[in-house]
Amino acid sequence: MIVIDIIKEVEKYVEKQIEIYKNNADDHYDFWNEHIKYVYVESQKLAEQYGADMEIVKLGALLHDIALICKVGDREDHHINGKILAEEILRKYDYPREKMNRVLSCVYNHRSSKNATNIEDLCVADADIIAHFDNIPMLFNSAYNRNNINLNEVRSWLKAGFEKDFNDLSDRTKESFNDQYKLICKIVLGEDI
Repeated sequence: MIVIDIIKEVEKYVEKQIEIYKNNADDHYDFWNEHIKYVYVESQKLAEQYGADMEIVKLGALLHDIALICKVGDREDHHINGKILAEEILRKYDYPREKMNRVLSCVYNHRSSKNATNIEDLCVADADIIAHFDNIPMLFNSAYNRNNINLNEVRSWLKAGFEKDFNDLSDRTKESFNDQYKLICKIVLGEDI
């Protein structure tokens, strides 16, 4: 029996899909270097801190935006379509159903920790939010390209986004992230929250 490293296999798959996306998208957006790697790293920190299942968290982090990367459906429904795609991917590796369901829950519930049904969901959802703070230039790219807004509107767009993201964090993560959040707002927005 051949034993595969499911995390390495899924990571290779996601990186391949990102390369396809980059080569075909008008903006050549690099999902890995602009977002996924941040979620991957932050989710592992939270998993360690909160005692979550590291394998489930790593796979959830790698697959959380797979529908966006593969351009399946609308952005608004990427958590729904991502769950479907993630199941197809994990089935190819004969990933155990019980574990698969937990990874799929991470993908489906990643848009806010308020949707989390378990500690792994919470780690991926909170990491997805913290990734926005870890790579603020990505938000400027999003503001300009996806939302087609001018520089004068960027500050209010970022402020609203920061507030929504911070409020979507779990209370536990919000408490430990509060000082960093205030500092980011002061530096980026020029104001105290």
